[in-house]
Amino acid sequence: MILLTPDLRFALRANDINRRAAARDENPEPDPVPVLKLFNPVGAATWVATELYDDGDTLFGLADLGFGCPELGAFSLSEIASVRLAFGLGIERDLSFASIHPISAWTAAAQLAGSIQAAEQILRRAARPTSDELPPTGG
Repeated sequence: MILLTPDLRFALRANDINRRAAARDENPEPDPVPVLKLFNPVGAATWVATELYDDGDTLFGLADLGFGCPELGAFSLSEIASVRLAFGLGIERDLSFASIHPISAWTAAAQLAGSIQAAEQILRRAARPTSDELPPTGG
């Protein structure tokens, strides 16, 4: 499986460029939405990424190796891609991943819940409209 498509690479690089431009201009650092989710199909390791550095290998985002302590930081795409799992499997990209929540919300939820997987459930529930917010049904 291709872990990083050209569109994902573009979005991740754009986020890195925006962050560096903000730092250069002494503006507040952006809080981008993750655009990539990688996961171990036979284990608990999960990564969500917001940026790809200009070396083309270093991703920035939230990493969870399944030990109950997700961390925000940098990780290597080539190292993740080189992981070989049981049954000839490797790390996979979540093809349906989409988020409306910035990386700060992912980090807070994952650290509170102890995993990115649990944080994803929390953030999904938080994004659902309540019955008060739903438009009236016609009749």
